[in-house]
Amino acid sequence: MRNNGRLHSRLMMATATALLLAGCDEPLDLDLRGQFGGVDTSSAARGATTSRPSPDDRGIISYPNYQVAVARRGDTLASLAARIGVDAQELARYNGIQPGDSLRQDEIIALPRRVSEPSPATGAVTTGPIRAPGVDITELAESAIDRSEAPTPDTAEEPQTGIEPIRHKVQRGETAYTIARLYKVSVRALADWNGLGSDFAIREGQFLLIPTPLSQKPDRPDETENGDVTRPGAGSPTPIPPSATKPLPQKDEAPGASEAAAQEDSATPDLSESQTEPEGSGRFAYPLRGKIIREYAKGKNDGIDIGAAPGTSIGAAGDGTVAAITSDADQVPIIVVKHPDNLLTVYANVAGIAVEKGDTVSRGQKLAEVRSGNAAYLHFEVREGFESVDPLPYLQ
Repeated sequence: MRNNGRLHSRLMMATATALLLAGCDEPLDLDLRGQFGGVDTSSAARGATTSRPSPDDRGIISYPNYQVAVARRGDTLASLAARIGVDAQELARYNGIQPGDSLRQDEIIALPRRVSEPSPATGAVTTGPIRAPGVDITELAESAIDRSEAPTPDTAEEPQTGIEPIRHKVQRGETAYTIARLYKVSVRALADWNGLGSDFAIREGQFLLIPTPLSQKPDRPDETENGDVTRPGAGSPTPIPPSATKPLPQKDEAPGASEAAAQEDSATPDLSESQTEPEGSGRFAYPLRGKIIREYAKGKNDGIDIGAAPGTSIGAAGDGTVAAITSDADQVPIIVVKHPDNLLTVYANVAGIAVEKGDTVSRGQKLAEVRSGNAAYLHFEVREGFESVDPLPYLQ
């Protein structure tokens, strides 16, 4: 169940959202743990944390939802702003300090807006923000549009991966110790990540990056309170078909009445079953026959999930070219097919792939099979360009 939920969460567009909490100006930090009969918090969990990523030559560390700059020795806010190309007054207001204020070496300054991404040209290992491990369907789709028509070897650099830290804004009355205890990290790790001084002093309005635990994994939106992950569709009980709620006919019912009723029922399709059809008159055909167990919800489920038995054949929704075949961090395959008019279809949670990248496929042609699992299903997406859209209008 947990692996299925993890796969589903990786297919979502917004895999990591920064938490902006309120935050303090307390030059004196009194750590009174266990004193005066108070609550002893010294036993709070202090898990091992990762090291802060290295910035590029400008001092930029980039994540999908925000960027920060790391100060150098001798920096003022104004000199740092000039180096990264941001207005000093704007940067100062955002961080609650003055343009002429001196900065500690390795101090973190939050950026009010994004600057150009780190790249090898700026001294970074790769281009773009640090991303959580896994597959970003949006990037995959965009890449398929840009490069599928000119078959070239896959020479794309591997993106830098890592968990996006929580970015905490210091509130009046908070200290480095209280924030460290709040997030169950050591105050030393908090200081190392944020370039704090030996007194661990912080100020109101300052942004702090919370060190990420070594074992941390991306948040799973479908995780329940007891830690179990609800796989697609499990949270929405399948509607009971009318035949299960209709009482049996009375014993004195006229002969043939049951057969007539059955014929009448069969003439009216039960739409509550959400049964897909492999063929239709829509722009695309359903990739397989099955029940829709999870509907489209932009930003939450960027496609539909179709329940089917493991090994069920998956057909191409329309004529096109196989633009990409890749896998997520759990090696679960994903297929992207490019169609005319900059349309893409995405097929995830598959096995037994029957095509290769660059193959021309026709509507209904077998691409793969449904992967086995606790609750086998196909995750199917339609994208206009690289923007996800509800597949149903294309299928009906």
